[in-house]
Amino acid sequence: MSLKTITREYEGFLEDRKSRFLAFLVPIEQFDTRLEELRKEHRKANHIVTAHRRLLDEDRIEESGKDDGEPAGTSGMPTLRVLQGADLINCAVLIVRYFGGTKLGGGGLARAYSGAAQDAIANAELVPFQKLSRKRVSADFASSSELERKITGLGLDVVSRDYTETGVVLIVEGPEDLLDALDGSADG
Repeated sequence: MSLKTITREYEGFLEDRKSRFLAFLVPIEQFDTRLEELRKEHRKANHIVTAHRRLLDEDRIEESGKDDGEPAGTSGMPTLRVLQGADLINCAVLIVRYFGGTKLGGGGLARAYSGAAQDAIANAELVPFQKLSRKRVSADFASSSELERKITGLGLDVVSRDYTETGVVLIVEGPEDLLDALDGSADG
């Protein structure tokens, strides 16, 4: 299984018997803020159903689906299953529902919420997920600019830079395989 993720927000939409389902696929870092914004923007909405998946330490996956007042199991879990089926990680789907006057039933709700989530994913640019790690590397003053060029060339990010009496100590963040390319300069 090769996991995928997103780098920005995407939207999807589904309408069923005049009920409207507005789906927002967001990076996990934006989940809480976006939920708050949607609650303010869509005060007249009947429900805002959410599902998320996040990679934790030790490669454990935290995931949840919340029904927000819909009948249990008809919305949050079907939405989560769409995220799982798409092999998405570190993202969330928030679905705003406006009731159209006709009850959809359990199966209809599950299909509508799943369909709205699938539409948002279909509109998204999915990118391969890469687990980021951090590594401590150091160099003396004479070779520090060479180390910085190597880090930039690999597309890694310098999180911190501390100068010592003999040189520089950097904390570098990026995909593990690229960090391994710095092994010749690593402190440990």
